Amino acid sequence: MKYIFAILGMVASFFIIKYRESLGQSFGEADWMRYVGGIYGLMVLIGILIFYWSLATLTSTEEIFFAPIIWLIPGMSTPPPS
Repeated sequence: MKYIFAILGMVASFFIIKYRESLGQSFGEADWMRYVGGIYGLMVLIGILIFYWSLATLTSTEEIFFAPIIWLIPGMSTPPPS
């Protein structure tokens, strides 16, 4: 089932990037979005993030892909010893 969701995530990320203008107009723009390129830049970043997450799920490399983020969250697993 996770492979189906991963493929749907890749398709959704394509459509998020393609239709970012209409999606951006439906959400509106906040002041903090100016730092990431406005609402349209945020839609592109969200689409890229969903695409890479889906790709990591398809190749079963989520642990490697998200390891730096997990190490920064307190209470999560610790980095492997060197």
